[in-house]
Amino acid sequence: MNTPRQPFVGLALVAVLGITVADFFPIAVSHWWTVAIVFALLAIPLFVWPTLGSTYLFIGAGFFVLHNFRTGDTTGLQLAIDLSERPRVVNAVGFVTSEPKIAPNEFATFLFKLESIEFEGKTRPSHAALLARWRGSPEFGDELKLFGIAEPIAPRRNPGEFDMRSYLARQDVRRSLFVRYPEDGVLLKRGAGNPILRAAQKSRAWMQTAICRGLDDSPDVQNFLSGIVLGLRHQTTEDIEEPFQQTGTLHLFAVAGLHVGIVARLLWILAMMARLSRKWATAFIIPLLLFYAAVTGLHVSSIRAAVMSSILLGGFFFERKVFSLNSLAAAAFFLLSWNTNEAFSTGFQLSFAVVGAIILLADPLSGWLRPIGAPDPFLPRRLVSGLRRMIGVGYESICRGGSVSLAAWLGSLPLILWYFHLVTPSSLLANLVVVPIAFFILAVALLSLVAAPMASGLSLIFNNANWSLASAVIALVHWFAQLPGSHYYVAEPHWPKRLRITVLDAGAGAAIHLHARRADWLFDCGSGRDYEIRLRSYLHLAGINRIDGLLLTHGDSLHIGATESLVRDLAPTVMIDNPAADRSTIHRRLREMFRSQGLNLVSLKTGEEFPLSPGVTGKILFPPANFTGSTADDQAFVVQLSVKTAKILFMSDSGYATERLLIGSGADVRSDVLIKGQHHSGNSGSDIFLDAVRPRLIVATSRDFPQQERISDEWAERIRARGIKLFRQDETGAVELEFAERGWEARAYLTGEIFRSANR
Repeated sequence: MNTPRQPFVGLALVAVLGITVADFFPIAVSHWWTVAIVFALLAIPLFVWPTLGSTYLFIGAGFFVLHNFRTGDTTGLQLAIDLSERPRVVNAVGFVTSEPKIAPNEFATFLFKLESIEFEGKTRPSHAALLARWRGSPEFGDELKLFGIAEPIAPRRNPGEFDMRSYLARQDVRRSLFVRYPEDGVLLKRGAGNPILRAAQKSRAWMQTAICRGLDDSPDVQNFLSGIVLGLRHQTTEDIEEPFQQTGTLHLFAVAGLHVGIVARLLWILAMMARLSRKWATAFIIPLLLFYAAVTGLHVSSIRAAVMSSILLGGFFFERKVFSLNSLAAAAFFLLSWNTNEAFSTGFQLSFAVVGAIILLADPLSGWLRPIGAPDPFLPRRLVSGLRRMIGVGYESICRGGSVSLAAWLGSLPLILWYFHLVTPSSLLANLVVVPIAFFILAVALLSLVAAPMASGLSLIFNNANWSLASAVIALVHWFAQLPGSHYYVAEPHWPKRLRITVLDAGAGAAIHLHARRADWLFDCGSGRDYEIRLRSYLHLAGINRIDGLLLTHGDSLHIGATESLVRDLAPTVMIDNPAADRSTIHRRLREMFRSQGLNLVSLKTGEEFPLSPGVTGKILFPPANFTGSTADDQAFVVQLSVKTAKILFMSDSGYATERLLIGSGADVRSDVLIKGQHHSGNSGSDIFLDAVRPRLIVATSRDFPQQERISDEWAERIRARGIKLFRQDETGAVELEFAERGWEARAYLTGEIFRSANR
């Protein structure tokens, strides 16, 4: 039997290869004409001696050239060069090209496509896009004039943080525009921009109102329905979305094959009811599927599903048999032809990997599983009991669903590990239970949309039915996420060290992770506002599923504000809290929580030691018993960590007063590494204290605002004059220190600079 031809599979693979080579080995703009000539010469053998090899070579070279054109000399790069690296005051005129996202502080964030930009007294035409933030009420398609500060998009400063700079660079967005006051933005015209996308935005707003009507008292269900039906993930809160990620069911929020398939099926039923022929039904359905993809935000998964469905339906129109794998590859080929940067998108990779795995593996897996529970094939069918037949039918259904779930899990596993450092064994069972319910949620939502214009009461009934289904899905997913072993985070492979310390860049706060062999401790945990984007994302990257110990230095919300969330997520085995009385409201609330939950709270006095792991011990140097400082900074814990090759001193936000008391107490503060914050007065790191500590390296927080949180130039110069290496975190971002048997080294995350103990 001949294998059916599926030409787009090879074409898509060589397209990806050409794009990847172009991204790693870009060509200079000055050589483009040379490459274009070479490409034209490569086309000659294709037309003279058309072979499979010459076709693949031509397509691969074509995508190599296309990706270079896409990334080599773009409008975004040209604008970035004109603006340079320093902040610029600009006047910009352009259009809102993405749906604005409104933050709790009422700032709207959106992509702003320029028509012109004015700076340094000159107005320049430009079609570049900026990431704009404005405390206004923009809508998609609005033409605006904005006055603000254009500056480079900040790089990520900590391991595990989302790299917004790289993500936007793939969209040729190289600069941000901050518009401080509402009056600095002027609406020039409503309803500009692409009319189809504008219609899609308005349709999505109407659909969201229709499917959420009558559910005002259930915001979580409203957000869930908006996400699963319309792909509006940004409206779903983190505490609802995270369990879906941990159970491998987050794909429900990505409008994809399941969603598009239901819409296509419903439209096909309507076409058959209208007695349309197959050709006319296909011509009717395909544009509506593409419009549905636009309504849901033109995400990669929805476009892929719409294009793939269109190709499959096109088989009816042209009366040709269509193959799923070839259709999938064709969808990838056309998407990459439109935008080569999609090849590096997480959504693109996951969408095509999962669907490809289902096409290739689901049937073989089902065929392998089905005989296990099937009746004896040599037993006459009339001798099989009715109950046994029912069990067989049920088992066969489970095999079909389970094989799809297993294939999807296998297809996504490498990418989930790479991007999210997550393994989700529970997804195999969770998808088997949740996906069928999600099918009914989508079907009922579509019935609500159909009924809304004609019978609002019937639409309301459908919405209340969906409330029950959505609540069941949310409850089931949370239950699966809480099962032991349902998910776990995995760190990247690395050589084990005696001690690894990561000093996260937490602004004026602190969050320090200590990994000692198999023990994981945190000294402070940063602010509650930044917990999800900073500390939790880092802990996921580090493969941390439980914290062995948490030490809270003092009652500063920028140091301990994330404690409640951290305790809920990672349940520290040991808690060490500073017993000194303070006026911190959040500290009082945390102490009450510690008592009510019966946590293992350890009280340590000055001079006491506590083990982190074999060979790594900590010692409390300050404050003494019953000590009361004038501020929380003056009574912060001072901890000295000892390993075989070094001592590390953690000063938190201590100032001159603490330093004098430490020296007066006779404590041995001599340490190789000093890790410190800034005292609220701006005075810390005195000369007499540095004489006592004699560090080789200082890691210090520094922020431009407020003034006292910034390292002064005079102090930095004194440190350099002493021959001490200074890693100031406004320049280095996070700092990673590793202590091995024969020495230690520190690496600045932002700059990559490395300082080794052998350097001195």
